[in-house]
Amino acid sequence: MGILLWPFKLVFWLTGLVLSLCGKLITIILGLAVCALGLMLCATLIGLWLGFPLAILGISLIIKGVLG
Repeated sequence: MGILLWPFKLVFWLTGLVLSLCGKLITIILGLAVCALGLMLCATLIGLWLGFPLAILGISLIIKGVLG
């Protein structure tokens, strides 16, 4: 039965490899986007309630992508 599943195992292995290699890059890009959105929302007084935590989340994503 295992011989029939080898193409699926290969695809899952390759997908996992690509995602693990690109994971840091994706995290950094998402962190930059969330940080930029948070900073844009901080321009208004009402948006400050949502923008400040988004900016902190973006910075933490960037740090996580760089360090870990």
